Amino acid sequence: MSTGRNGNKITRRQFLGTTTALAAPSIVASSALGLNGATPASERVTLGIIGTGGRGTGNMKSCLPLAAAQVVAVCDVKRNMRERAARIVAEHNSAKNRGTGKPCDTYNDFRELLQRDDIDAVVISPQDHWHGPIAVAAARAGKDMYCEKPLGVAVTEAAAIRDAVRRYDRVFQTGTQQRSGAKFRQACNLARFGHLGKVKKVEVAAPGPKYKPRFKGPATPAPVPEGFDYNMYVGPARMRPYTPFCVDWPGWYLIWDYCAGFVVNWGVHHLDIAHWGCPSISRQPCRITCRSVYRTHPVCDNINSWQAEFVFDDGLRMSFTDSGNPLPQGTRFIGDKGWVHVNRGGIRAEPASLLDIRVTPDMPHVYESNNHHGDFIESVLKRQDPVAPVEAGFVASYLGMLAEAAGRLEQELRWNPATERFVDNAEANRLLTRPMRGPWRV
Repeated sequence: MSTGRNGNKITRRQFLGTTTALAAPSIVASSALGLNGATPASERVTLGIIGTGGRGTGNMKSCLPLAAAQVVAVCDVKRNMRERAARIVAEHNSAKNRGTGKPCDTYNDFRELLQRDDIDAVVISPQDHWHGPIAVAAARAGKDMYCEKPLGVAVTEAAAIRDAVRRYDRVFQTGTQQRSGAKFRQACNLARFGHLGKVKKVEVAAPGPKYKPRFKGPATPAPVPEGFDYNMYVGPARMRPYTPFCVDWPGWYLIWDYCAGFVVNWGVHHLDIAHWGCPSISRQPCRITCRSVYRTHPVCDNINSWQAEFVFDDGLRMSFTDSGNPLPQGTRFIGDKGWVHVNRGGIRAEPASLLDIRVTPDMPHVYESNNHHGDFIESVLKRQDPVAPVEAGFVASYLGMLAEAAGRLEQELRWNPATERFVDNAEANRLLTRPMRGPWRV
């Protein structure tokens, strides 16, 4: 068997890129050759979608219109969800190809999808506790990845993803899509390249307490719905009796077994912007304190509200709270010449003239992406890091995990990024890892 980059078997895309001239007269369709305005197969990235709930389907729909992307398979432990996703793909292909679209394959087990040599990359969007095992397995299988945030539910899981991506030379885009937004890029350029003067403080706030379980029924065990592989859904998490709370959004966000809570899952977005604008956040030791309140619901048990403070060795301070307690949602960089605050609603600054600064190509600036999924596909084809590489996802994920650990233990913790461990605190270091139910591992 011929091999491609990094010793992997040549993918269908790579094979077609070298053989279309010979094969075209008899077996290659005009669309594969790039005729009639189609993108040649050698320049397309074939995708498998793992997890087709709300977020996974949204990611899939963002990939479908991209000329250089082709979704060929979907995977979900809920039969109705994977079949719905497959119909969306088939309808898109049919409309695009005037009724001749190829059907989309469906899988219950992601491992079967990863075995396919004709899939170049996967989009990983299941619950957080699955991100580590799936992403590491995908890297080993030679697949590039668009992976939803955060990178797992523990620091060691996030580190395992990062290490596997680099070991197997994969392209990885973290689903921190704010990096592909012009306002967030503008704020980070102002903070990172001296327009605010020396940045002394960063304020970060993310939603938390306002989210309550939608399911209002009893927390007693219930029959597993037909067509739902609940054992596979639980996967590496602790097995518990099925209740709708386990799967009903935002119910699973509020359960420690599946998610570290909004402090991590939503906090990752604004913490990522804080790190993008102030890269020193990941380079130096810090002290962390956190006051937190945990949910007391019979099933939903993770963190509800928090007020954390990071103090870095160079004097930079970062506050991280649930939004409205007392900070507005988003990220604020405060320098000795002004401040800028950004969230999905817009951008503000003081003095307001800071927003008149236009960053030209000859000036220092952060990576520019205006389409997060498109940037991923382009990066796969060019074999380069995208706007939200795995290291950025790792840092944005662990910052929330560190705050959660300090709140859970009610202790001041000291973090050493060089060792990726807490200093002289065995109890805190045990929280860096989550036990996994066999046979799953990272």
